[in-house]
Amino acid sequence: MKIALVQLNYIVGDIEGNSKMILENIERAVSDGADLVVFSELSICGYPPLDLLEKRIFVQQCIDAIQDIAASIQNNTGVIVGGPDFNRAEEGKLLFNAAFFLRDGKIEQVFRKSLLPTYDIFDEYRYFEPNRRFEILNFKDRNIAVTICEDLWDDQPMESEFSRSRLYTRHPLEEMMKFKPDFVINIAASPFSANKQEVKQHIFTDKSKKHKLPVFVVNQVGANTELIFEGGSLISSPNGIICHQLQLFNNDYIVADLEQVKKGTTSEIPGLPPRIELIRSGLVTGIKDYFIKSGFKKATLGLSGGIDSAVTLALAMEALGRKNVDVLLMPSQYSSAHSIEDSVKLAENLGVQYSILSIKKIFNLFRETLQPVFNDMPEDIAEENIQSRIRSTLLMALSNKMGHILLNTSNKSETAVGYGTLYGDMAGGLSVLGDVYKTDVYALAEFINSGKEIIPRNIIEKPPSAELKPGQVDADSLPPYDILDEILELFIEKQYGADQIIEIGHQSDLVQRIIRSVNVNEYKRYQTPPILRISSKSFGAGRRMPIVGRY
Repeated sequence: MKIALVQLNYIVGDIEGNSKMILENIERAVSDGADLVVFSELSICGYPPLDLLEKRIFVQQCIDAIQDIAASIQNNTGVIVGGPDFNRAEEGKLLFNAAFFLRDGKIEQVFRKSLLPTYDIFDEYRYFEPNRRFEILNFKDRNIAVTICEDLWDDQPMESEFSRSRLYTRHPLEEMMKFKPDFVINIAASPFSANKQEVKQHIFTDKSKKHKLPVFVVNQVGANTELIFEGGSLISSPNGIICHQLQLFNNDYIVADLEQVKKGTTSEIPGLPPRIELIRSGLVTGIKDYFIKSGFKKATLGLSGGIDSAVTLALAMEALGRKNVDVLLMPSQYSSAHSIEDSVKLAENLGVQYSILSIKKIFNLFRETLQPVFNDMPEDIAEENIQSRIRSTLLMALSNKMGHILLNTSNKSETAVGYGTLYGDMAGGLSVLGDVYKTDVYALAEFINSGKEIIPRNIIEKPPSAELKPGQVDADSLPPYDILDEILELFIEKQYGADQIIEIGHQSDLVQRIIRSVNVNEYKRYQTPPILRISSKSFGAGRRMPIVGRY
């Protein structure tokens, strides 16, 4: 038996466009002699469709499209497509997350997802009823265990100590083993996390090894709003060795021979790229798809002479092309000459268009206008924030006038502790670095410079500063970023308490101050743009904390 795995970049809600891609690849697979063609989870509608699933007409359109695809299959080829299915029982949720098996012009069998994740960014039980009845696919004298994403993740390790090694009381593949399957199909929509690539591979190879079965996994690729999918679909042999792996961050396709997989015959499998390269690829994918799928082409951002805006510009240029990125340099009386020079050099290195608009005059007018209200009070953070908001106003004006999307350049370290100005440097249509700690921003800069110097060395080496008052540097308000980032990762990703972080060796007063800063700035993060997710715990839909509370 020959099995085609088709890894595609779907657009959420574009049922017609997704159907067209699926049909084209079925035709391709048939011409390549495939017996079974497999697409990813919810491929007909894209993942995640969210509350579109609450519209009956949307679900019906998905099912109609799958029936149309089935009608086009007039040979003995089998096709597995992911989509929502109605729950026709009198009780329970209205839908199932399903895998439709198509053959000979019709939907021949439907398999439903059993394990519905409700952690981090997932909220599948909001929409779907879990499957409780297990069956097997018999196709061309082979018994096939058809599973959907989380169904094989019942043994996943969790980063938080407040979790179990086994999240679920039901284990789909174990229950399907009574049918004596010859191999396992898993259709997935598994989001990218830079720290979990090896873990993700081991989930599938461990299942192969445990049950001595080939496992064929099809993941989707591309980005939908903040979620990025790396692809990396794979085939694992019965001894737990990856035989074939599809590309990361690209559409890809393979037709594999089942008998060769059973023998453990492998193609040349490239190792996983370094973590920083994965982050770079993920962010570029996220930017590119956000623009393409939103119908925009061009981006605007402010270039400050700092590391964050420099890295954001380099990534945006790679994703969109130099002709599709415009930048503003907006110096004030507190901006250093080298910040302007560094920004100009960076823009010229990348070949992007830039303009210099001084905010000194506008800032002075603001101060004069507010003088009767401020009544000679000493200047403080209020005046600092005015500068940031002036810059945001100019950037949004350019964005509106030119029809661009404003890219936000704030990093995760600063966003976590509220070191940013609401409606100022926290504004934008998309946050590129909002899930990237500052130490990783520096690592990205070095990676971007690995071939030749693109980001000027001075931007990387100088002390970071917001330059909103004379002599200001980040170290005046924040601990060194390597210490800050370690504490933040323990608190946010691993969900350690203060006592545990202090036990590891961090100073008590510093830990308490950082945790308080994270907690009291939830209201700021609630108002930020979508943040491209590259970690296991990004700010946004995956981290739901109360704004008003005393914990």
